[in-house]
Amino acid sequence: MSRLLLPVTPIYGHIVPLLGIGRGLVARGHQVSVLTGRKYAAAVAAGGMSFRPLPLAAEFDDADLDSWLPGRHGRSRLAAGLHDIVGFFVRPLPAQHAALRQELAVGNYDAVLGDVAFLGALPVLLGTPPASRVPILGVSATPLSVVSVDCAPFGSGMLPGNSVFSRSRNRQIDALLRLGPLRPLQRALDAAHVPYGVPAGRLRYFDHVLAFDTTFQLAPPGFEYPRRDLPDCVIRFVGPVRSDLTLEPDLPRWWADLDGSPPVVHVTQGTVANADLGQLLLPTLRALAGEDLLVVAATGGRSPAALMSALGGAIPANARLADFLPYAKLLPRTAVMVTNGGYGGVVQALRYGVPLVVAGRSEDKPEVAARVAWSGAGLNLHTDRPAETRLRRAVRTVLDQPSYRVGASRLQREIDVLGDPVAAIANELEAVIAARRPERL
Repeated sequence: MSRLLLPVTPIYGHIVPLLGIGRGLVARGHQVSVLTGRKYAAAVAAGGMSFRPLPLAAEFDDADLDSWLPGRHGRSRLAAGLHDIVGFFVRPLPAQHAALRQELAVGNYDAVLGDVAFLGALPVLLGTPPASRVPILGVSATPLSVVSVDCAPFGSGMLPGNSVFSRSRNRQIDALLRLGPLRPLQRALDAAHVPYGVPAGRLRYFDHVLAFDTTFQLAPPGFEYPRRDLPDCVIRFVGPVRSDLTLEPDLPRWWADLDGSPPVVHVTQGTVANADLGQLLLPTLRALAGEDLLVVAATGGRSPAALMSALGGAIPANARLADFLPYAKLLPRTAVMVTNGGYGGVVQALRYGVPLVVAGRSEDKPEVAARVAWSGAGLNLHTDRPAETRLRRAVRTVLDQPSYRVGASRLQREIDVLGDPVAAIANELEAVIAARRPERL
């Protein structure tokens, strides 16, 4: 039995897979503590783990992000993305770091398994030799952002290409962004590191996953762009955490309707970019209202009543609504998933071989959408407000053309070959701890 600390950014898409991993570690006999926001204290306890609260300077409510970080709207996509990265990930770094150091000082932990977006771990990783600290491993629940000549800069949503021209293009765009629009982001990260003696430029922001002793990428390798310069010893692809390892919602009363003959189309805007359900849920319900399909919509915690109100008080006869749905039960019955590109939901769909229609432009969603198209697992609509006619045509295309199901099934097979990601992570943790224990005696 080992004592493990899981520091996690208090955002649903980061919390869910880490809690799934934590539950698996508890089942193997380990003592697990989770350092995160108070909103998730009950979920931590329900998984048999101990809750450790983040300081208020590092805690925000992911259902009300505008309160924590005003001014998020009305900016260009690049400016909005940088504003969010600094506000949600760089700004909390000092408070996260203080909480992490406090826990390490009193908790007698054998290892840390952190959400890689929890940047408070970076000063320890960059400032303390591995032999003088506990192992700190990371879990990545977002697309891999590592800078490479083989990929366009993260956030661009551009496909990588495999020619001399595309590699030259990637170098030039990276240089222009690094010296221009991305400079404030790097300066913010460097400034946050100053109190801990980390030299400026020691780590580029988009390479932060490489600072961890090992980073577990929660996706199959075929869903990520090849990078010839990616160190194999740092990044390990383990596939998505099974959603049935997390706390699943109860089945809605209409669940038996999914046993019928019409193909099921699931539509979601995730749990973050869902304040305006008119972006994707509303047009999808309207677009598919006359089709011989069963449309299952999840509002991601928003009130289904708000969506019904926007529809005029009545939902289409072929639609079913819920705030959350159990993916382990829903996705095996799903023919197509329409999504704004949340990484966690997309890789869960791929776990069951479900092809996708993706319409998202905020956060990391353009990168997710680009990977869906690049891997052949679905269509990228390149917008977060698709027209109804375009949505109907896209869903019909993915339903009727076998190539998209083939692409999603290929990634499903990769995930199956990888096996249980929780077991892979636990085995690595246990091996690292066992190798270090003689040093601690």
